[in-house]
Amino acid sequence: MKSSAAFAVAFASLALFSIPAQAAPKFSFGTDNGEYANDGECDDPRFEGKGMTRTFLLSDDILNDATDCRAAYEAGTIRLRGIDDNGVPDFGDDKGEYANDGECDDMRFTGEGMTATPLLEEDIMHDATDCGTAYAAGKLQLILK
Repeated sequence: MKSSAAFAVAFASLALFSIPAQAAPKFSFGTDNGEYANDGECDDPRFEGKGMTRTFLLSDDILNDATDCRAAYEAGTIRLRGIDDNGVPDFGDDKGEYANDGECDDMRFTGEGMTATPLLEEDIMHDATDCGTAYAAGKLQLILK
């Protein structure tokens, strides 16, 4: 009887150690240097979900609310907006006010293909042609780090 109990404990222990750990995200949460950092809500516009703030999202908060966003991400209440698990962007559609003007207006990106005008939350995933073209030409990168 003792040997079967010992076997069951050993088997359960092995089973626990064989469960793969969740892979580390392929992006950075950044720092807590934002004006609204550490307020219990994620303010980084790269994310979406019920763990997000309900206030207007600002491009200044990208990579500047790490603690709140990491906690919400790990709790499963937010996810990267329009980016698959391999870091490939979904460019969305061309329904933005400034779509098809030759400049990317989606604040999830950075690079020489970006507009010089202030970035607006409502343009996220609504400038597909401009952003997709610049991304394919190597003139844009996703802001992941």
